[in-house]
Amino acid sequence: MWKQQLVETETGTFELFKKGEGEPLCVTHLYSEFNEKGTYFADPFTSHFSVYLINLRNAGNSCRASADDELSMEQSTRDLEAIREALKINYWSFAGHSTGAMLGLVYAIHFPESLQKVLINAGAASHEYMRHPDSMYSKINPLNPRLLELLDIIKSTESSPDQRKAAGREWTEMSLYKPENYEDYFSKPSSGKVVASRLDFFSYQELPTFDLFEQLERVQIPAIISCGRHDKQCPLACSEHIDEKLPNSKLVVFKVSNHFPFLEEPEAFNNLVQHFKRMEQHA
Repeated sequence: MWKQQLVETETGTFELFKKGEGEPLCVTHLYSEFNEKGTYFADPFTSHFSVYLINLRNAGNSCRASADDELSMEQSTRDLEAIREALKINYWSFAGHSTGAMLGLVYAIHFPESLQKVLINAGAASHEYMRHPDSMYSKINPLNPRLLELLDIIKSTESSPDQRKAAGREWTEMSLYKPENYEDYFSKPSSGKVVASRLDFFSYQELPTFDLFEQLERVQIPAIISCGRHDKQCPLACSEHIDEKLPNSKLVVFKVSNHFPFLEEPEAFNNLVQHFKRMEQHA
């Protein structure tokens, strides 16, 4: 199990869960809430790093946002910096999946001096991923109408817990290369519940103008950009574009994965984590 900590910082009190030994690694997601069960994405890193799995504002027992803009990516990176300083860590690395990967790019842009290296998995650097025809978020994608129905169920206060759980499962199955393996992939207890207030801020306030491409070119931090070849949320083209813009990156493609390569190709993902551990650090 992961060990809980409450950390007092200059920007508020934050809940985190720690596991593993070695170099410090920050892991979080833009709108997920974690507990002592950890999370599928972070678990493989604990064999090689001291992993700090962080609940951002409004998640778990972390402080509440007093204004909507405190849920922004930029404020979230300032909060991560405050946590790092409170933990007396001179610098750490960052690994993120999906919108956690997007947050990692923002972190690398604003606080490169605090990061040794970053692993960006199944992410995007612009709102344009929502318009890519291979993305389920695109209006022209055949999965989109049902996805919108599922998101309404997940966010509605009138939905029962069972309805939200079923909708979340269906959304996840859309994001698997082999959805028939769902039970095998998710048999182990884990955490990562959606925090509706954070998802709403991202979806309606931040995403419409989200675009990092012009800023990526000046990020010198060593980076691994990884993605499933069949990703239906953030298509492979998004990761390829990030890799093209970053001057010190390596692209890794998982050939038989959709959005969750750490579950769909665990051996290959573990090899990626080991490579990330060994890769040159930012000077």
